[in-house]
Amino acid sequence: MPKQGYHHGNLKQALVDAALRLIEAKGPSGFTLSEAAKQAGVTPAAVYRHFAGRDDLIAEAARQGYVIFADVMQDAYDRGQPSALASFEATGRAYLAFARHYPGHYIAMFESGLSVNRTPELALVARRARAVIEQAAEDLSQHIPPDRRPPAAMFSAHVWAMSHGVVELFARNSPGTAVPFAPEELLETGIGIYLRGLGLIAPDT
Repeated sequence: MPKQGYHHGNLKQALVDAALRLIEAKGPSGFTLSEAAKQAGVTPAAVYRHFAGRDDLIAEAARQGYVIFADVMQDAYDRGQPSALASFEATGRAYLAFARHYPGHYIAMFESGLSVNRTPELALVARRARAVIEQAAEDLSQHIPPDRRPPAAMFSAHVWAMSHGVVELFARNSPGTAVPFAPEELLETGIGIYLRGLGLIAPDT
């Protein structure tokens, strides 16, 4: 494939797309900027017109991932309305669905070691995604007696941690962690146990 240099139609996005493929295949630290440039069909020097280094490229992939993630979470929340419980459960399932459908973005966001505060743009969209989960938790927490009500941020963090754990241990083919249950089932039952403990759904009879 000939190098396209300055004439590349959308060099920045082509590099991000190349990075996402490499991240998925090799991990966030398993490729070089030269490899990303080769995948995008440009010279290594062309990369530096848009990115100072590999971490900047990964940060842009993460930013784009958070945009998608926030939209996915918002859609899940909206589809669950007007039921606070349905919206809350839907956001948990949406987390798992996002990790399955956007593995390169997911890795850039959560496994690259980059802070969400690396750039103001990344921090802003990450907050937007968290806000959807916290809103779902806030809505549902209103059904808990005040003396037993955890802060909404804690409530949402618990479910985020549970969702993240299921993804990392059981939905990404991690060696040595196979169990005879689908990740969706593990997450659904885990959230169910958590909500029963808060008295938000009735215990099994």
